[in-house]
Amino acid sequence: YNVSIINAPTQHIHRFLNETWTSRYHKELSPDLLTFLWSVIASVFSLGGLCGAFIGGSMAIRLGRKGALLMNNIVAILASILMGISFPTGLFELLIVGRFLIGINSGIGICVQPLYIGEVAPKHLRGGMAMGTSIFLTGGILTGQIIGLRELLGGETYCPLLLSSSCFPAFAQLLFLPWFPESPRYLLIDRGDELSCAKALKRFHGSSEYRREMEDIQQERFALDGEEPQKPWQLFTDRGVRWQLITVIVMTMGQQLSGINAIYFYATYIFEQAGISAEKIPYVTLGTGACECLTALTCGLLIDYVGRRYLIIGGYLLMTLWSIVLTFSLTYQCKWTLSGITNTLTAELFVQSSRPAAYMIGGTISWISFFTTGMLFPFIVNGLKHYCFLVFLLECSLVAAFIFLVIPETKNKSFLEIKKEFHKLNFGRNTKKKESDLYERRQLHDEFKNKNLCNFTAVTELQ
Repeated sequence: YNVSIINAPTQHIHRFLNETWTSRYHKELSPDLLTFLWSVIASVFSLGGLCGAFIGGSMAIRLGRKGALLMNNIVAILASILMGISFPTGLFELLIVGRFLIGINSGIGICVQPLYIGEVAPKHLRGGMAMGTSIFLTGGILTGQIIGLRELLGGETYCPLLLSSSCFPAFAQLLFLPWFPESPRYLLIDRGDELSCAKALKRFHGSSEYRREMEDIQQERFALDGEEPQKPWQLFTDRGVRWQLITVIVMTMGQQLSGINAIYFYATYIFEQAGISAEKIPYVTLGTGACECLTALTCGLLIDYVGRRYLIIGGYLLMTLWSIVLTFSLTYQCKWTLSGITNTLTAELFVQSSRPAAYMIGGTISWISFFTTGMLFPFIVNGLKHYCFLVFLLECSLVAAFIFLVIPETKNKSFLEIKKEFHKLNFGRNTKKKESDLYERRQLHDEFKNKNLCNFTAVTELQ
């Protein structure tokens, strides 16, 4: 939502900066300084998102997944207040601080929310529920585009209300989220609270269906054998998650550098080059947001049937195709647009001890790539002109090839089963005998403990 609403009041913010500077320093704001201040207001959101990604995983470990999300809403409300009062008070510094804080809120949310959803979802619905993140991200972009139309809140009078409207989702979450249980995996594996875990599973899955999920969590708990949550830098030295980490980095960069963010950042230039009149561009931009939202919804309905692997490969191949189409469109003035969406497997590729750290790394890469796209695309346009999307064509092709060659299918598999799938990639077929024997002993040890577990379900029901 905050990615798209900043585009509508661009001219109003420019006028506000000029008037504030003139009244404060009794001289006009130079064009270069105006451009600099506007760039800071627009890009400080990405800087805040990067900071939010750094602390999101730690908050999820210390406060819990639900607790971190609830605390994050306070940041959003404070940011909305600062952005809303910046115009009547004549303090554009409050707008910069507010944009930075709402970026922190977004960085934490994108880190913790998929973590919570991925841990509470049953195996057969995990893909569809994880796609909910993409569905509502694209829905937020589309909503921001609609709200920002001049017929609604895009006029100069309503500019403060538009920028402060991001507090409404925060208030909604503060109202509804307390009624939901904490992540059962967090309760049992991280906190060792078996009774609360059983209650949470009954709430999520029902009294008759929760036992299967409980057994899955128990197996992961004993396989970890008391392992503490890892730090992000520890994942880079852990050979057991090497290819999982490479996969997250490649897919996160691939998603952000696929070209869709360039469409949102520089829609005016692209549609002008395609021959669309300036007054119609805001409405055509709605088409890109609606297309992406519809695609995310379609993927959410298909992912647990088609599987993750083929859906992601197909998505990148389609983005490759549409990069070619866009190149011809800009060259021959055809009025076509594109939209692409991909999903992340971070929740499935890592076990409980390394999952928050993986989300922190993925979030950091995502925000850096997000910022890089915004900074470099103008130079790419200046250098390649109508062929600027050939860069995204190459990137999408390489990511599709990587997914085809590396990533196994994860549909309907437990986290431990997915971990075993990556064992050969991480240690190789010609693993040294010592490493192989050690791994086999650990596997036998885990199996022994699983076979000799007490009847946990009976114990929890007795409690």
